[in-house]
Amino acid sequence: MGRKMFRRIFLSLIFLSKLRLNHRRFLPRLPCLPWFSRRVSFRRGLPGLLLALAAGALAQTAPHALRPHPAAVPNTHAPGEVDRPELVPFIVADPAKLPGIVVDETAAVLVGKWQYSTHTPPYVGLGYLHDQKDGKGGKSATFTPDLPRAGRYEVRLAHCYNIRRATNAPVTIRHADGETTLRVNQQAEPAHGRLWRTLGTFRFAAGTNGWVRISNDGTEGKYVIADAVQFLPVPEPPPAR
Repeated sequence: MGRKMFRRIFLSLIFLSKLRLNHRRFLPRLPCLPWFSRRVSFRRGLPGLLLALAAGALAQTAPHALRPHPAAVPNTHAPGEVDRPELVPFIVADPAKLPGIVVDETAAVLVGKWQYSTHTPPYVGLGYLHDQKDGKGGKSATFTPDLPRAGRYEVRLAHCYNIRRATNAPVTIRHADGETTLRVNQQAEPAHGRLWRTLGTFRFAAGTNGWVRISNDGTEGKYVIADAVQFLPVPEPPPAR
């Protein structure tokens, strides 16, 4: 988000506070915020308003190169319509700025119907996908990196978290030594930036031989989230003497 955007938000908030106008009625008419939705919740007062504005601005400043996955159902939530505004600062708008190799949901191979959402931050890029809590056992999202060199990589999974998420989402990692399947509790807060969860360190060949697949088998009654996967190169240990 640029300096001009921050200035526009700041001046708008000052203007609103001085005039003591009704936020819900007046904010959508501000000419400096033409992109803002009428569906933002203002129950948290001015701090909540600021966080909602930041969420909307982050959505507007996502990289132009990112386009929603053509096979996914569109998002139904307006920019800034979030259930956890305190987590908005942890959104990563541009996956290209992250270290390592990051595969976003926009590049995933989807099986079954997945839907976009931005309702629960944080997330990477444009938002995250969920399995709509149906079609259990028939949906998957596969993230395939193009690794520049063979070696060991720490694999991290991005997902938002709340009680509506699956506690046992199946995640399979295809690596140089075979396949490893884990069950991920997507209700638990990830350790890295409240967004990224380490799945482990694995050996991979160079190129596109490896992948990470998220599926929804055995997750009845809960949502499975597919957002992004990160591959961080790990230095080889020194030879034993």
